[in-house]
Amino acid sequence: MTVGPVDSSRVPRFAGFATFARLPRLDQVEHADVAVVGVPFDSGVSYRPGARFGPAALREASRLLRPYHPGLDVAPFEAAQVADAGDIAVNPFNIGEAIETLQQEVEALSAGGTKLVTVGGDHTIALPLLRAAAKKHGPVALLHFDAHLDTWDTYFGEPYTHGTPFRRAVEEGVLDTSAVCHVGTRGPLYGKADLDDDQKLGFGIVTAADVLRRGVDEIVDALRQRIGDRPLYVSVDIDVLDPAHAPGTGTPEAGGLTSRELLEILRGLRTCRLVGADVVELAPAYDHAEITAVAASHVAYDLVSLLSLR
Repeated sequence: MTVGPVDSSRVPRFAGFATFARLPRLDQVEHADVAVVGVPFDSGVSYRPGARFGPAALREASRLLRPYHPGLDVAPFEAAQVADAGDIAVNPFNIGEAIETLQQEVEALSAGGTKLVTVGGDHTIALPLLRAAAKKHGPVALLHFDAHLDTWDTYFGEPYTHGTPFRRAVEEGVLDTSAVCHVGTRGPLYGKADLDDDQKLGFGIVTAADVLRRGVDEIVDALRQRIGDRPLYVSVDIDVLDPAHAPGTGTPEAGGLTSRELLEILRGLRTCRLVGADVVELAPAYDHAEITAVAASHVAYDLVSLLSLR
């Protein structure tokens, strides 16, 4: 029998500890099938800082989540034991050390079969998370939801930033490059060579305009065909959403997805072999009325629900 969230008919939602969806802490359960873990780290950002406060804001916004998901017809906290694993503390002054620490901590957390939904933090953290996933499953398929490619080589000569994790992941062989795709990209680039380099790395691209013109169902079908039955990792930069839906992020771009489109695409992945996921780049200092935090908390909830189906 699973231990579920605090009963909101007995304890008001605005009271008590702010764990994700008011779930038990990891130390309060014998084992977790799925754990939500925070990484309050933003030393890899290139513009607005503040994503280090993302995990706390996402947890606070998740107080209103409820235990049954009608879109996926699952009660995720009954189907699986889900717990909040707290935050992984990493060095904010040394990116290389932070990456190594995070990989070690994630491998330890998932050693007993626990699947993780990691909430950040900036997108630098995707690299150690993918390393850990590949160590367990071999090279993984990747769906990367983002306004940006994040396959640049360096920033100011530095190879580890929030704009470089997926180039490093390809170079290190942790991705199955026959099944990697960006979703929701848009906005200006440094040059056409950015797209050429990205294609050489193996990535497909579904732009935000593609989602608008082709529709969610067609996009989901195409993504499922590309992924097949490979182990899948999903990485969601909240700036994949239009600033109208997610103003609280570090590098906003106009013309993005709606929160409805993003959630429906994620729900279309229910038949895929999801092995892990992250939600990153929530920067609450730029948010208004928790708009971005609420969206991010629902994205994390959908990812938890997808993992509970497995």
